[in-house]
Amino acid sequence: MPAMENPTQFVEWLRSVAPYIHAFRGKTFVVAFPGELVMAGALPVLAHDLSLLHALGIKVVIVHGSRPQVEEQLALRRVETRFHNGLRITDVVALECAKEAAGEIRLDIEAAFSQGLPNTPMANSAIRVISGNFVLARPMGIIDGVDLEHTGVTRKVAHETINPILDAGALVLLSPLGFSPTGEVFNLAMEDVALAASTALRADKLIFITETPLMTDAGGAEIREVSAHLAEAILESGCLRPDAAFYFEHATKACLGGVPRAHIVPFTTDGSVLLEIFTHDGVGTMVSAENLESLREATVEDVGGILQLIEPLEANGTLVKRGRELIEREISYFSVIEHDGVIFGCAALYPFPAEKMAEMACLTVSPDSQAQGDGERLLKHIENRARAAGFRKLFVLTTRTAHWFLKRGFVNAGVDALPKDRQNMYNWQRKSLVLIKNL
Repeated sequence: MPAMENPTQFVEWLRSVAPYIHAFRGKTFVVAFPGELVMAGALPVLAHDLSLLHALGIKVVIVHGSRPQVEEQLALRRVETRFHNGLRITDVVALECAKEAAGEIRLDIEAAFSQGLPNTPMANSAIRVISGNFVLARPMGIIDGVDLEHTGVTRKVAHETINPILDAGALVLLSPLGFSPTGEVFNLAMEDVALAASTALRADKLIFITETPLMTDAGGAEIREVSAHLAEAILESGCLRPDAAFYFEHATKACLGGVPRAHIVPFTTDGSVLLEIFTHDGVGTMVSAENLESLREATVEDVGGILQLIEPLEANGTLVKRGRELIEREISYFSVIEHDGVIFGCAALYPFPAEKMAEMACLTVSPDSQAQGDGERLLKHIENRARAAGFRKLFVLTTRTAHWFLKRGFVNAGVDALPKDRQNMYNWQRKSLVLIKNL
């Protein structure tokens, strides 16, 4: 939808992605995609999206695959492809095909990033793509008695050369070819190069843009976000298709090797990279080095995030208006849920020790994250905080969400059931309902 058709929605969207823009500026992303993406004609659009990341101050390393292009070259030569345990046996002819395919794709990528037509996402971009002999490799050798010949594995990625190039504002392009100190060339798996590059560069994200749909577990549930250790268990279960498992395995290894986040997104979804990075739920599968979501007690650094959450509800009268200074003074009463550094839920616990009662206030969850049980998680957290502090009753005052609380064990009560100090602060104009729950 064009911005001028609904300027308010456009402004709200732009503000919602601002925390991600701040968080990712200066970070290094390794973005890898297979030759199937190029065959599908999706390269120009991907170049548009990656140029946007570049414009936002993100350092981008691109790794491309070339499997279908190599197959095409072999077919033109009427040479049959040979595999062993899913690995291509790269003989002299296959190596020549790999070189030709890599060279052709490299030129296509450079051309895509050289666009600068007005009224396109590439206007005024002036992006430079640098490639070279940045990947050192060794032969894979003989496996199960089969010589894989010129098929290799990545030995080292020249991070000391790549980082200054990224710092100078250029993109770095890595092909699935590696070089040995003896001058040999080896055919590598794109996933292997991307894994090695992300760990060597200490990248903040490894992103695989794949031909595979969103992954599901053995029960058919979507795999949206998992820790690296849980990902290992999923791999061991054998529930993933071989092609998906290959990406998943390398994403998991990257996280275990120090990369905080690894994403696997389908290139059939338009703008999948942007959707995965700049929206809360994304469109693919994310493997993380640790559990990204935390429910914790708030600190003064969270005041801005809390204000952003509650201001719309204050504006429509759902919540009583609180200023920044008040929240800063009362921040120790607040708990928050954050995901990847972004706060999307909060609640406060105000004590009334004389009556062994406490008030839960300001329970808020971002509209983008509702219906996922986070409100209930916050409620349980606040209840546990109250119990730990020795309170016997928890109460809330609400004008619009009484039914939600009634379903969770609260009962109606009168104003006279509140602690004396809270009765004195009761706003008779709002006429909030009083609901109490025994702890």
